Amino acid sequence: MTIAGIEAVLAGVPLPVLVIGPTARITTANAAALELFGHDPSGMDAVTLLRQAAVLTAMDAALQDGREADARFVFTGLSGEVVYRFRAVPLREDGLITGAVLSFEDRSLAEDSEKIRRDFVANISHELRTPLTALTGFIETLRTTARDDPKARERFLGIMETEAHRMNRMVSDLLSLSRVQADQHVRPRGNVNVAGVLRSVIATLEGKLKDTRMEVETQGLEGKAMVLGDRDQLTQLFLNLIENAIKYGGPDKSISVALSHIDRDRALRRPAYRIDIRDEGEGIDPLHLPRLTERFYRVDDHRSREMGGTGLGLAIVKHIVNRHRGRLKITSEQGVGSCFSVIFSTS
Repeated sequence: MTIAGIEAVLAGVPLPVLVIGPTARITTANAAALELFGHDPSGMDAVTLLRQAAVLTAMDAALQDGREADARFVFTGLSGEVVYRFRAVPLREDGLITGAVLSFEDRSLAEDSEKIRRDFVANISHELRTPLTALTGFIETLRTTARDDPKARERFLGIMETEAHRMNRMVSDLLSLSRVQADQHVRPRGNVNVAGVLRSVIATLEGKLKDTRMEVETQGLEGKAMVLGDRDQLTQLFLNLIENAIKYGGPDKSISVALSHIDRDRALRRPAYRIDIRDEGEGIDPLHLPRLTERFYRVDDHRSREMGGTGLGLAIVKHIVNRHRGRLKITSEQGVGSCFSVIFSTS
């Protein structure tokens, strides 16, 4: 088959695929491979591009021994580590090895599934134990000693209602997190006006802002700021961040929501939009900052529960940012406040 024929075949393959010659020089890369590596690797030495011992051993098996071989390939990109099943298949012509076809099958979801299941069982068991224990205890009390005590009955029913609402929020957040994680490695393709999403979210939260006597100061939300994204997920992301600012900023304080354009973001290596959501709360000890986006992690467990927090909001934010190939930056100064910054490349 000619090079043009090989390229035509590979164009229809959804997996990233490279074709290398007998000296491991890359001769062809399909569109999925270009997206994976962020550039056209044609002409490069595959050893220099891949640089992982198990992968190079599998590639040598195809080129030197003429046999198919697999390996685990871990690619680190803007959305974190992605695990691929690397497969090297030799190419032959007239009985001679003329190169190899290298394919990359995304196995991240499969590898993460078992860990997610283990973590879910451990975390949800811990989180549900307290409200379920409380509900069980109050039900028993209402059936016995508090049966004829109207004041105790009203107080217990109020606590039971609060705990039931918290469990309902937890289930809702878990479903949201599950949906976001399922799509995390699939980059959104729609064009979304981030400024418009922010304006809509602020309007939605107007009631909560009035209840807490808080004001939102905005900057840069007047025009358009287009990014590749999923509008529903971006709405959820900013709802979570601004609701957090309302919860922990404190009454009679202000929240700042600012959108700015960056000519070239160093990490994303391209023009970007930055959204800063700043509160005037107590601030967060630097010790906690690296763990804030972990599921069920809370700085102040008791206070978070009282405010209705599930410990999942920032985990959802992290996964949405990862799916959009963006960056999340958290800075905080105790006694001054916190700033959550989200950076997305322009569409």
